[in-house]
Amino acid sequence: MKLTVFGATGGIGKEIVRQALDAGHEVTAVVRDPARLPLAGDRLEVFRADLTDPGALRPAVAGRDAVLSGLGARGRRDAGVAVRLTRTVLAALEAEEVRRLLVVSAAPVGPEPKGDGLVDRTVRGIVSAVLKGIYDDLREMEAAVGRSALDWTVVRPPRLQDKPITGKYRAVVDGFPPKGRFIGRADVAHAMLGMVGDPATVKQGVGVAY
Repeated sequence: MKLTVFGATGGIGKEIVRQALDAGHEVTAVVRDPARLPLAGDRLEVFRADLTDPGALRPAVAGRDAVLSGLGARGRRDAGVAVRLTRTVLAALEAEEVRRLLVVSAAPVGPEPKGDGLVDRTVRGIVSAVLKGIYDDLREMEAAVGRSALDWTVVRPPRLQDKPITGKYRAVVDGFPPKGRFIGRADVAHAMLGMVGDPATVKQGVGVAY
């Protein structure tokens, strides 16, 4: 497949690029600073852009089978960046008539897991309050994606970890795995790549966790 990855220098984005190349896909990695992407290969194109102009992004997405985005705030001070940058991406995709889009959001933005106990609900509430700005940003981002005519999927992980890929995680369409508290960034990337061709995830939010 021909894939484009936004947020390619972030933890999840970098893993998407790495795993996509390992799987034999052609990858265009959209970055602001190419020096922060320590990957190379004949099937990798590094496309430098600041994500402010949809027109400038059109060559990066034209003719692609799917676009995957790891865009999001790195901290509370960056709240607002997810919806702002994703709107630019949406405009570029719609202009080029590229339909498949997968984006990363977060577990607290989606439906509450069924069967969670008091401890999990309490922790979820505390985290949601502390990171309210970030989650409000992601809700707006999800709403913008949902209003588009694209074949989108929103992937909602819980707390992220830096650990090797395991391939052993749970995924729930329109829900979230009960007591799912962690997942590695590499496994989020693995899940997203697996969902590219899965029609059951189109126009759906998918919760992923160990």
